[in-house]
Amino acid sequence: MSSQLPSDYRLQVGSTLDRALLVKFMQRTYQELYPTGDLTHLAVTIEQYLSNQTPIWWVESSQVISTGGLPSSRSLRQPIAGLWLGNAIDQASGDRHAHIFLLYVMPNHRRKGIGAALVRHAENWAKERGDRQIGLQVFTSNQPALQLYQTLGYQTQSLWMVKSLEL
Repeated sequence: MSSQLPSDYRLQVGSTLDRALLVKFMQRTYQELYPTGDLTHLAVTIEQYLSNQTPIWWVESSQVISTGGLPSSRSLRQPIAGLWLGNAIDQASGDRHAHIFLLYVMPNHRRKGIGAALVRHAENWAKERGDRQIGLQVFTSNQPALQLYQTLGYQTQSLWMVKSLEL
């Protein structure tokens, strides 16, 4: 996988201990689309669905972030992208398949091939475990993501429709 990433990035396996970081990345995703929305429910979603069966991967930049000016200070590598996978059931066939719960790349690292590399990684993971398809949900207002997925061969299978109800 790392060979598919640009040379100055590397892939790191995450774990269920990364809950707080996953919440942070999900909040960034939704804040970009809905800047004034209440996102407190995302932590609950992660609590319900994050498990050893729903893997996470992080992309780190080789650029090091200094934690202080002292010579003995340690440096940190901060994730700049994340991928969280889960499971879904195809309602027409009943087959389990991989589902991309989250794919997020920080804005200043976009358009470098990181998102496409993460999607290919997700596809390879799904193939290795025997899945015949992979799915995802993308907001129609997120045109850059729609363009990426369409370029990678994803097609609309169904439409999720909503209607606001006045109470």
